Amino acid sequence: MSGNVRLLSDTLAAAKEEGRSALIAYLPAGFPTVDGGIEAVKAAIEGGADVVEVGLPHSDPVLDGPVIQTADDIALRGGVRIADVMRTVGEAHAATGAPILVMTYWNPIDRYGVERFTAELAEAGGAGCILPDLPVQESALWREHAEKHGLATVFVVAPSSKDERLAEITAAGSGFVYAASLMGVTGTRASVSSQAEDLVRRTRATTDTPVCVGLGVSNPAQAAEVARFADGVIVGSAFVKRMLDAPDDAAGVEAVRALAGELAKGVRGQV
Repeated sequence: MSGNVRLLSDTLAAAKEEGRSALIAYLPAGFPTVDGGIEAVKAAIEGGADVVEVGLPHSDPVLDGPVIQTADDIALRGGVRIADVMRTVGEAHAATGAPILVMTYWNPIDRYGVERFTAELAEAGGAGCILPDLPVQESALWREHAEKHGLATVFVVAPSSKDERLAEITAAGSGFVYAASLMGVTGTRASVSSQAEDLVRRTRATTDTPVCVGLGVSNPAQAAEVARFADGVIVGSAFVKRMLDAPDDAAGVEAVRALAGELAKGVRGQV
């Protein structure tokens, strides 16, 4: 079975045709439980997210801030496994028809086996993988298997990336480019870094692949701000915080649905 890289590309293109940015939500698998995480992903899409990144919880995340680390700890203590991540992708995609990616550090894939991981992700209907710590120059094996199984390979670029490096990264990636709006870890912030717009401009100079901005976007006004210059707006910590703050799992799912609706208005400039 082939993965859904084409669905991802078509979804981003459809948002562009509507004259807006796509809304991309991030939620970790297994949080607050495996079933609860699946419901949260479905709620994000039903609320207005175009694409969802499902996080593979990791004990030593290098990019994730305290909010997502807390959720990952809950998921890991609950015994979440890669099979649960695949189930989350599969059930959420089957229920919504939306493109679902996995965001993961390289070590779990390396231990699991690249061929096995890509084959199972494609079988689940996944659209691809975001790999924040896999260097492009070490990615040939991954890209070979991802391409074979119809999966996007999304690399992360940062404000510190030189133009030559940006060209190298964008030439190797597919689906979209994840532009980290600032140096540091994920988390909600009072304002979105001014470096983000310059990074998008420099990245676009190297590729026609959509450029989506993450790190720091937490409310509709910030989503609208980023949507002015990016092809997609990525929101993670704000969704997770809504779930952490909710009195129970059901309320957390509804909080995700509500935030997705608010942010969907933001990317459409309706704030």
